[in-house]
Amino acid sequence: MIPAQIRRTLLTAAAILMFLILAGATYQGAATALERRQFPHPGRMVDIGDRQLHIYCVGEGSPTVVLEAPAAGMSAAWGWVQPAAAQTSRVCSYDRAGLGWSEAGDVPYDPSAVPEHLHALLERSGEPGPYVLVGHGLGAIFATLYAVRFGDDVRTLILVDSPTAEADGAAVTMRLVRASPWLARAGILRVTRLLSGDVVGLPESSAGPMTSFLNRPDHLTRAASELAAWDEAVRLAGSAPLDPDLPVVPLRVGGNERVAFLTDPSQAATVTAAIAGSVRQIGSTR
Repeated sequence: MIPAQIRRTLLTAAAILMFLILAGATYQGAATALERRQFPHPGRMVDIGDRQLHIYCVGEGSPTVVLEAPAAGMSAAWGWVQPAAAQTSRVCSYDRAGLGWSEAGDVPYDPSAVPEHLHALLERSGEPGPYVLVGHGLGAIFATLYAVRFGDDVRTLILVDSPTAEADGAAVTMRLVRASPWLARAGILRVTRLLSGDVVGLPESSAGPMTSFLNRPDHLTRAASELAAWDEAVRLAGSAPLDPDLPVVPLRVGGNERVAFLTDPSQAATVTAAIAGSVRQIGSTR
């Protein structure tokens, strides 16, 4: 039998823990409600049949540059690259299903469906090809899969920090991201900035939305699904032959982490320069 004093101590500790969880959940809910009004989507919501996806396009000219975000990322992750690249051509970023402002839909996550979603989004949004397709991190895998399936639409493929099955700190990252929806619901992520600290360095117009969604359970649930299927996505891309005549520009600007964003302006400038060079090259061969 547990002594009365120890029992009272345990009950007190449990009550304090419950209070902290409820307080954190209340804080999380209030902050999320404020952020929904503070960070409305900057682009358009486009119906692709079974869900609506968010696409944000700026600039003019052809070819259209399409940006595919890294793991746990979204359109706002391109805060340094998109406005700079828009000086030379039309540039579109978007949120994959379940990330950012895009709807998840009712079908379970399947990495092989990502290119189909993007193709439908570009078609229904009226953003014409040909495209310079740019993928960062896990986004480089999805960009590769898109180029395999819809090669006639793609003029150049730019792969930034294209991943392999192995990545720095992969096990730790996976444990954190798996737990992140629950940590977000309790407000723990928001207080500790375990994930949102990774966006420090982005321009404020991008850092705000990125911080908000990296503290949101809905966004993090889909991010966890993407990361859980990382090896599958890498295998899909590795077994899919690209057209040998398609120009592919590999860039290595960062490390090999599974969750990383282009927060360093100099790294982002390297990507922007590659985009500008590809746009000029395509223009000169017409």
